[in-house]
Amino acid sequence: MLIRRDESSAHAFAVLEKLATAGHTAFLAGGCVRDALLGIHPKDFDIATDATPTRVQKIFGKGRTLAIGASFGVINVLPDKGSLCQPVEVATFRSDGTYSDGRRPDSVHFGDPEQDALRRDFTINGIFYDPLADKVIDFVGGQADLQEQVIRAIGDADQRFAEDKLRMLRAVRFASLLQFRLQPATAQAVRQFAPQIDQVSGERIGAEMRRMLASPRANHAIKALEELELAPHLLPTAARSGQVSQEWLTWLQARRNPDTATAIAMLGIPDRHAYDQNQTASIIQQLFHTWKLSTHERDAALFAASNYSHFAQADKLPWSTVQPLLVHRDSKTALEVAAASLRATDELSGIKGEGIRFVEQRLSWPQEQLDPPPLIDGQTLKKLGLRPGPRFREILQAVRAAQLDEELNSPEAACEWMRSTGLLS
Repeated sequence: MLIRRDESSAHAFAVLEKLATAGHTAFLAGGCVRDALLGIHPKDFDIATDATPTRVQKIFGKGRTLAIGASFGVINVLPDKGSLCQPVEVATFRSDGTYSDGRRPDSVHFGDPEQDALRRDFTINGIFYDPLADKVIDFVGGQADLQEQVIRAIGDADQRFAEDKLRMLRAVRFASLLQFRLQPATAQAVRQFAPQIDQVSGERIGAEMRRMLASPRANHAIKALEELELAPHLLPTAARSGQVSQEWLTWLQARRNPDTATAIAMLGIPDRHAYDQNQTASIIQQLFHTWKLSTHERDAALFAASNYSHFAQADKLPWSTVQPLLVHRDSKTALEVAAASLRATDELSGIKGEGIRFVEQRLSWPQEQLDPPPLIDGQTLKKLGLRPGPRFREILQAVRAAQLDEELNSPEAACEWMRSTGLLS
């Protein structure tokens, strides 16, 4: 059997069975079938059926369905309470009308399985599977393209990309992550429509870019964006020179734990040998707005880009300089960027890697050792007769630095040190 019934697929099977019992044709469709044919156990399950949205809601009840995409023939069927399964998207077999906005069809017309397959983006995503009969249904040659490792648009490639411009990024993602090649006509169509990628919302572009950048094959995806002439329309001008640099791509590839924030940090540093803080901040801020990144992704990328060099030489810096960086919430992002920088130049195992090993060793310390309580606080300064103000912060920071550098080890010593250094005057 191509897809087994287990914890993750149980809800999808139950939906299929209930639709069949109600007299309807229903198949697993799209990515779950593609992944299964590639030997990858699917994580998400979509169903295509001849049941209309109204009929699906009647079969499963309005309490267990969400009509988020009902105008396009799509109903989400929720699993039983307490189930670990994800909701299943149930879509009525359909053909699409015109796409006047380059994003979604103006109208849909319910049809049959073949019409539904022909409206989809790529042949590898146009395959159906009937688990009840254990039968693969392929109207578009998707199985052959999986065998040949080819990404091919269904039907006319120009028409597919004219309908929905996001399909260009999906083509890059599938080709890069699956290590497939783009069929020539499909690749040429991407180049032709590349300038129109700005018709796609930032949220949709950002979602696709996250999937690519958080992948171990992110460097291949970026290179493909360049080759297919999409990069100039997606990346800030200042970042593009780094795109074509093999050194920069090697740095991206050198990540051991790839995620979006580390990639954004690297995009913000086109040239590691000529770091420009203002340029980096500008690039990351622009990506934050255009790709609709989360504030956490932006802040983590900014912190990593600004501080990764300190992590790489942490063993040579005062502990009072390094410690605040290590207790920062985004320290692991900066560490990943720093380690990848050295790994990309084969320097992680040598003398230059000592800083990374120093950081990793310190991060393994118990919390109370890594971040001991301050010896004094604002209340201490008030008792010493100081009035609250900007000077408070300077004094507290000076005492904290001396504490971390093991110059002070008690509140009494801190107070005496402040008097002797003139901080209280």
